Amino acid sequence: MSIKEFLEEWNSPSPYVRVQTSGSTGAPKPMLVEKERMRRSARITCDFLGLREGDTALLCMSLDYIAGKMMVVRAIERGLRLLTVAPSGHPLQHTGDIDFAAMVPMQVYNSLQVPEERQRLMAIHHLIIGGGAIDVSLAAELKNFPHAVWSTYGMTETLSHIALRRLNGPETSEWYTPFDTVSVSLSDDGCLVIDAPEVCPQRLVTNDIAEIKQGVFRILGRKDNVICSGGIKIQAEEVERQLQSHLKAPFLISKRKDEKFGEVVVLLTEGDPHEAREVCERVLPKYHQPRVYLHIPRIPLTETGKPARKEAERYSSSSSEPASGSTATSLS
Repeated sequence: MSIKEFLEEWNSPSPYVRVQTSGSTGAPKPMLVEKERMRRSARITCDFLGLREGDTALLCMSLDYIAGKMMVVRAIERGLRLLTVAPSGHPLQHTGDIDFAAMVPMQVYNSLQVPEERQRLMAIHHLIIGGGAIDVSLAAELKNFPHAVWSTYGMTETLSHIALRRLNGPETSEWYTPFDTVSVSLSDDGCLVIDAPEVCPQRLVTNDIAEIKQGVFRILGRKDNVICSGGIKIQAEEVERQLQSHLKAPFLISKRKDEKFGEVVVLLTEGDPHEAREVCERVLPKYHQPRVYLHIPRIPLTETGKPARKEAERYSSSSSEPASGSTATSLS
């Protein structure tokens, strides 16, 4: 979708805008959201960050998804000057001074690799990062940035983010702070429940396993990504966090069915599966270690850069390797 097409839809008589979900846990699906709730969400973010009329905002994400649409709505609501660049892995190639930008982790990572883009990234006054996990090495690169850098928590249903956590400066934290209009709780099975009446008409029970402490929360992983292996529950994202600083090649933790254990942990890697196995045996607790190691040409990702877990499971299940012991093989 072009910005012209979105503005035509935004200025139409309909009180709704059509968006589609990101597809991180299944096929992307369309949904209608209320323009008035999008306006409220925009005002909440602008007020929290202290954005003012005339500030420059960068639109560098697809307008097919809520993150891109909300950047335009924030510009409309607060009178921001919107700088638009085509969605790409290097959005800062030809930009000037920017007060506010929203990016996915891949865009931030790529920008850090090019000296000129790195300087432009560091000069952004308010940088919010969403749409995927921020690994240990990326967080370390951002820790000493001179201006505010935030990780966001939210989804299409909440019209972008409803909570932020600081990635740099003295306020750096692993815990997300909800906006004042948002409250959170836990379901019986430990999943985050969001009550954000300004942007979402009903309480939203997520699939994110969370921990709450004095009104702030942190995400441990998705309920869908719990691997039940031999009676032990293993959170795929937690295993990935333990391995992030040890594996250089892109990798992903997945699972597959197994007659003996019910499910087993599978590690997909773009690198050498034998090296990955050596690292896992050294770093991970015994019962969290993968039983299958697979080399694949590219880790599957969604259009917004998130791990495509369902596709990863299909890769994991397509191997004929037995899971009775650690194996290493290649899928191409």
